Amino acid sequence: MNQAQPPRSLNGITLEAILEQLVAHYGWDAMGKMIDINCFTSDPSIKSSLKFLRKTPWARAKVEELYLGMPG
Repeated sequence: MNQAQPPRSLNGITLEAILEQLVAHYGWDAMGKMIDINCFTSDPSIKSSLKFLRKTPWARAKVEELYLGMPG
C-alpha cells in the first residue's frame, strides 16, 4: 500500500540539519549551481555556509525552499 508522503516541514529542524541533508543529497557542486552563492561554490563548508545564511535572509529562504522541494 503506497501512501503519499506528507509535505516536508521546517518545524523543529535546524539550519545546520537542513544543510547537512542538502549536501548529502545534492553535493556542494549541484547546490552551487542551483543557488549561486560563494559559500557553496568557493571552498564550501557547513560552518561558512551557516555563517553566511544566518545573516542573509534571501539566501536562507532559497536554501529552505530547496530543502522543502527535495524528494523523500
